Amino acid sequence: MPRTALTGTRIRERRTLEGLKQADLARTVGISPAYLNLIEHNRRRIGGKLLVDLARALGVEPSVLTEGADLPLMEGLQDAASNAVLRARPDISRARRAAAEPEAERAEEFAGRFPGWAELVVAQRDRITALERRIEALNDRLAHDPFLSDSLHEVLSTVTAIRSTAGILNGMGEIDPDWQARFHRNLYEDSQRLAQGSQALVSYLDSVGQSEDTLSSPLEEVEAWLAARDFALPELERGMMPELTGEGGLRSAPARQLARKWVLRARAEAEKMPLSMVEALISEHGPDPAALAQLAGVDLAAAMRRLASLPAFENRVPTGLAICDGSGALTYRKPLDGFAPPRFGAACPLWPLYQALLRPMVPIRRVVEQQGQPARRFLAYAIAQPQRAESFEAPEVVEATMLFIPLDRLDVTPREAEVLGVGTSCRVCARMNCPARREPSMVLEEPEEGL
Repeated sequence: MPRTALTGTRIRERRTLEGLKQADLARTVGISPAYLNLIEHNRRRIGGKLLVDLARALGVEPSVLTEGADLPLMEGLQDAASNAVLRARPDISRARRAAAEPEAERAEEFAGRFPGWAELVVAQRDRITALERRIEALNDRLAHDPFLSDSLHEVLSTVTAIRSTAGILNGMGEIDPDWQARFHRNLYEDSQRLAQGSQALVSYLDSVGQSEDTLSSPLEEVEAWLAARDFALPELERGMMPELTGEGGLRSAPARQLARKWVLRARAEAEKMPLSMVEALISEHGPDPAALAQLAGVDLAAAMRRLASLPAFENRVPTGLAICDGSGALTYRKPLDGFAPPRFGAACPLWPLYQALLRPMVPIRRVVEQQGQPARRFLAYAIAQPQRAESFEAPEVVEATMLFIPLDRLDVTPREAEVLGVGTSCRVCARMNCPARREPSMVLEEPEEGL
């Protein structure tokens, strides 16, 4: 339904809010109540002088009646309505799920009648999304960050030292003044160290998801450097190398070493797949890595990496990328809104990325639904390929690559049976009956099984 089709509904709602009777408003603008009734039920088009007269009588601008709610507000309501958390819970009956489905087609009517409530719904949606991302980041930190583990160990060690000193002072009766002064000094120094360590730990956790100052590995530093460039290296399109040092560059030598390895591979792929070639292919076939690989004579993983490194344009379909080695550890992550690979630790084993490791050289194409606020579907391409050996005695090294693209930006409509539900990691995934679950979820409380 076009946005102008609800002009009559807005007139009726505004009249009701103003406490005007239909007959009184019709008399004010010089039309019959029957004609106004047809207008308010969207059975007659309205414009020109009559629209201006009605807007003046209702005390609003004509655009308020014709345009309705602001576009950002409408988009926020549509995103909130597309939340599919209830659909992912098998413990809720189908009838209850159907009753809980929001009427997305009435979002504009809701925003027009209750703009304050609409703003609140959108604000809560934004808040939930931010909290979900923060929980995922904290989960990664708590489970796998070595800096956090060392900090917690230091805090516990200091608490133990303070407790031991306090126990000595409290339970040994008379103590030599020199020893008593030494114990008091130790107690003071340990308490100071505990306060400083606790403050540093709290500041570190507060910075999770908000700052890149807490980067704890060269890989994180490289990813942050690429993220600041929108994961694109425009210098390579001109045959130049990006600057790895200096202002805006990489701070540590290990990070520069990793970045150089990535840049050299990206430069070689940009030479084989020039930007003009890739753009022409996308305009004809869309972001299809198989078509690009066939056109340029490269392997599928190279085509995926090339598609994920294109400069962002207004109408270009966004792409995400995840790469892992044979152990399953993520070695590269380009997240998208609604699909963010974890920063630390293991990701969801149901991802096509890991399924590809089970069948090297077999390409996988799958539609996945990633949980979130709202849940979003992506078309994922994945393949695992052995890396080129440097000698006959070198061990075989496998690398898996997955390209994922928002399904709502593509002309693809899969059947529900073809959609694979996935998560980020088990601790923040609400799919309780997932066969690949490794540990209980922090999001939903699972019922305990009888012994």
